[in-house]
Amino acid sequence: MSMARARRGRYQANYWPGFVDMLSTLLLVVTFLMSLFMLANFVVTQAASGKDTMLSRLNRQLAELTELLALERSQKASVEDNLSALQATLGDKDKENDRLTGLLGAASGLNQGAEDRAKALGASLDEQKKITNDALAKVEMLNQQLAALRLQLASIEEALNASEAKDKESQAKIADLGQRLNVALAKKVQELSRYRSDFFGKLKEALGGRPDFQIVGDRFVFPSDVLFDSGSAELKPDAGGQIDKLAEALKTLETTIPPDIAWVMRVDGHTDIKPIATAEFPSNWELSSARAISVVRYLMQQGVPANRLVAAGFGEFQPIDSGDSDEALSKNRRIELKLTER
Repeated sequence: MSMARARRGRYQANYWPGFVDMLSTLLLVVTFLMSLFMLANFVVTQAASGKDTMLSRLNRQLAELTELLALERSQKASVEDNLSALQATLGDKDKENDRLTGLLGAASGLNQGAEDRAKALGASLDEQKKITNDALAKVEMLNQQLAALRLQLASIEEALNASEAKDKESQAKIADLGQRLNVALAKKVQELSRYRSDFFGKLKEALGGRPDFQIVGDRFVFPSDVLFDSGSAELKPDAGGQIDKLAEALKTLETTIPPDIAWVMRVDGHTDIKPIATAEFPSNWELSSARAISVVRYLMQQGVPANRLVAAGFGEFQPIDSGDSDEALSKNRRIELKLTER
């Protein structure tokens, strides 16, 4: 705005002195004319009679003065036109100056915005550089950690290879030991099978060779009706004679089998498929187990070591006859003796 004022003052200083000079001249002329008019009037008044020559001259002078005044008026109009043109030009210049000032302000704003954007971009670039440097530092640290891990993996792999070699050697030894153990176990099983056959043969002979006392595979089977009443786990009074013979045979067997053979006599109780549900025996599981335990307890009372005896109950779930006849049910109600490894 100060620049516009300065330029406007410069323009005014260019045409205003001429205008003032022209007005001064015009005033002087008017003053001069008025003076002449007054003087002429005075002269006319003083010499009104017969001063024709003077009047004519005065009229000529007045005409000249009139022409001069018209000329001055024409010049004044021209000056006024020039003044209007100059004022219009000055207005245009002011508008142009305002436009240029606005453009300059806009350019300054754009320049400031560009500078701000450049500063922001510079700050962002610095931040990106910082992030990049941090990332590079992290990558370097990760590379170092990776190298350390590779060394650890190499060490672990070396140890693993050594361990695998030892493991293969150990497995070979274990396989050899297992083979030897299997051979030894097979030998012990064969020995136990031989003692079992001898024991069952002597036991059957001791029990009088009854046909209902049978040797079925590796088991000695006899009906539970010989020892127990129906639905009971209490030994019959006359059952002791049969079990006494079993106890004597077991004690003899213990002195016969070498000490290095770990063996037990397992007493298994079995029932038929008829269900039982009493306060003492809610199911055949309890009945079969209780009968086996009764036999084991009696044998212990007769001097058979407890560590050589095992009691187990199987209920009705392992029948030897799948029929439902009385004969089949009688066969399934049984006590089995099985000489087995401990």
